[in-house]
Amino acid sequence: MTIRILVVDDHPVVRSGLVGLLGVEEGLDVVGEAADGDEALALVARHAPDVVLMDLRMPRRDGVSATAEITARHPATRVLVLTTYDTDADIVRAVEAGATGYLLKDTPRAQLIEGVRAASRGETVLAAPVAARLLSRLRTPAPEAPTDRELQVLRAVARGLTNAEIGRELFIGEATVKTHLQRAFAKLGVDDRTRAVTVAMERGLLPAPQRDH
Repeated sequence: MTIRILVVDDHPVVRSGLVGLLGVEEGLDVVGEAADGDEALALVARHAPDVVLMDLRMPRRDGVSATAEITARHPATRVLVLTTYDTDADIVRAVEAGATGYLLKDTPRAQLIEGVRAASRGETVLAAPVAARLLSRLRTPAPEAPTDRELQVLRAVARGLTNAEIGRELFIGEATVKTHLQRAFAKLGVDDRTRAVTVAMERGLLPAPQRDH
């Protein structure tokens, strides 16, 4: 049985490489390629692929949003994430959206091809570092999360505001800003502003900046 594949990535060179790599394999047929999540949804509706090889960070609709739509509308189509990113927040969001697997772009060719075949059978496919991260999250009690007010302060820190500027924006005293920051530091297990913002982004508490792949 031939496995029908849709390749989704906003970088043309990466897409071409994947199409070439998969297209020469017996039993695999690339039925389309898309540059973002919106194109992916249209092509899934048109071609009904068995597997969608999905990048995460793309313009317009990103991979997580597209994955959630595809798995909701086309349950027979499996989504296999293929990305550069292996942060906890990215992994959890993709799995919660319904992705069957999560591989990294440095995955060896043979492992990628086997991953596509396994995903088509509905099997879970996880890169070793990703599996280790998920297991670690399951074994580690969830830390206390910063409050909404503490996150407001961290968002302002991420924008580069000083404590005095944050206080003026939120109508609180500078000492209160410091108190919120110290409490957020303790909950995040950090001791400086930059690390607090970084960890909050890694945990999905603050939106991560858009970066090139």
